[in-house]
Amino acid sequence: MFRTILVTLFLGIVLFAADYFSLGTYIHSEKWSILAFFFAVSLLQHRLMEQGFKENRDKFVQFYLTTVVVRLLLCLVFVGVFLYFKVNSPNSFVITFFVFYLFYTCFEIYGLYRNLRRDLE
Repeated sequence: MFRTILVTLFLGIVLFAADYFSLGTYIHSEKWSILAFFFAVSLLQHRLMEQGFKENRDKFVQFYLTTVVVRLLLCLVFVGVFLYFKVNSPNSFVITFFVFYLFYTCFEIYGLYRNLRRDLE
């Protein structure tokens, strides 16, 4: 969970720097909402995985796939709500959301790989 906070702070600093250097025009204005959403979803996913490990480590795959499906559904709802309420520049919004999604997914896979490799040794 601490690593998730660090990654979110890093992304926040990058977004502030992009605004400072006038590169913020390439990023949608709802970037802070998207960042807060992914932070909340990452914390939820971390809690669900922690609960799964506490109960039974043999069901890791089921808990992991459940969290992936929950995250996917929450992402679809989030994007759908913003598009339904006519967010300005929807293409830019979807691209920004997708970049954040890929970043958090890569971070999650890296953390998972690191933990699994540690457990194998």
